[in-house]
Amino acid sequence: MFTPGATGSARIRVYRPTGVTGAVPAMLWMHGGGFLFGTPEFDEIGSIETARELGIVIAAVDYRLAPQYPFPAPLEDCHAALKWLHANAGSLGVIPGRIAVGGSSAGAGLAAGLALMARDRGEVPLVFQLLIYPMLDDRTVLRTDLSDDNLRLWDTASNRYGWTSYLAAAPGGPDVSPYAAPARCADLKGLPPGWMGVGSFDLFHDEDLAYAKRLSEAGVPCEVRVVEAAYHGFDAVSRKAPVSRAFRASYLEALKHALFDAQVSSRPTTGQRGHA
Repeated sequence: MFTPGATGSARIRVYRPTGVTGAVPAMLWMHGGGFLFGTPEFDEIGSIETARELGIVIAAVDYRLAPQYPFPAPLEDCHAALKWLHANAGSLGVIPGRIAVGGSSAGAGLAAGLALMARDRGEVPLVFQLLIYPMLDDRTVLRTDLSDDNLRLWDTASNRYGWTSYLAAAPGGPDVSPYAAPARCADLKGLPPGWMGVGSFDLFHDEDLAYAKRLSEAGVPCEVRVVEAAYHGFDAVSRKAPVSRAFRASYLEALKHALFDAQVSSRPTTGQRGHA
């Protein structure tokens, strides 16, 4: 169903499985698209399947897009949606203390930034962050050792354009907010546990693993899954492939554990590797 936007023109699409009674956990979902394109319907099949399989509410936010609306507008839309979800938990049938954030690609970057913002503003408690090949570090555009040979769907030129549009400035500068590029955050303590998944042929591979390592070093449990020879968005392109199914099963299990098991902190933080 559609619900009134929390941020003026923003829109939130809410998915609740039929047959589920009582209050259930929820996840606020941010779609991908390089900060440049996309809508909640972009990921509708996955949102419906996740809601049904786990018996949770998915609230997908239609945040504003760059370059027309650069940072902080998209992230502030997501934060307003999170506050709306928490404030309206009763009418939505959501347990207010069992809310996660998640996304893929740029949406996962927004989820990571939102987790930082929620921690620092202290308005909504989060139990988990689901980060599917997240776009975390604008400084990747400065690297000269990267090749586009094994990249698909998102290459170095796309990355530079996406970050430039989102920041409304050349990426890699000294004054980029860690809410925009979470990899720049110096202190990751106190964040909710997470799951991180990325392919070895994904442009974000190095920045993602570095962030996951820093989360673990800060005392934040972060399960990692690396899929060998997988490119950016492989699971969306080949949804029925065994490797995509295994990838999805991994993060659904982690999300289920986080939302329904209070002992989430006991999850292992060691990495796992799969094969495309």
